Amino acid sequence: MQELKERIIAEGIVREGNVLKVDSFLNHQCDVTLYQHMGDAWAQHFADKKIDKILTVAASGIGISCVAALSFGGVPVVFARKAQSINLDGDQYTARVHSYTHGNDNTVIIAKRFLQPGEHVLLIDDFLANGAALDGLIEICRQADAVVEGIGIAVEKGFQSGGKRMRESGYDVCSLAIVKSMDVSTGKIEFA
Repeated sequence: MQELKERIIAEGIVREGNVLKVDSFLNHQCDVTLYQHMGDAWAQHFADKKIDKILTVAASGIGISCVAALSFGGVPVVFARKAQSINLDGDQYTARVHSYTHGNDNTVIIAKRFLQPGEHVLLIDDFLANGAALDGLIEICRQADAVVEGIGIAVEKGFQSGGKRMRESGYDVCSLAIVKSMDVSTGKIEFA
């Protein structure tokens, strides 16, 4: 998606540890018009798929998923919480997820009443690096007997293993910008 790539070039900041900071438009301050265009791109890509729900992980995927849901006719968005709270009651699906960004493990949680057997789900997230968050969402879908119809990613770090592994596992991954390389000393970003 050319618009997203141009924003990454113009505003993205490359940091040590393979970190691409795009918080001015993607995952801190939110450009909802860009989100809408991203949702439209995913809706076009997955037009032949039945999508009952969009599933994401708190927190950065929530805004993108909510706006993208409008492009899929306003389907519900369910997000996996990263912490147990008194608001989470009843039966739950859980999975362990390692956060690349934060360098820690979380148990992600979805109330069973929000993900039913046989539902067709699109997974959406802001970044794909090693694929740990997706592994957790896929595990929850497996527990729920829900069907993963595809994966929508804003920015994939193509030089890390997640995208390749997901595709080799048979998932239809639609990444709107695939970063081939980043140079922390020059700030240069190249796309696949």
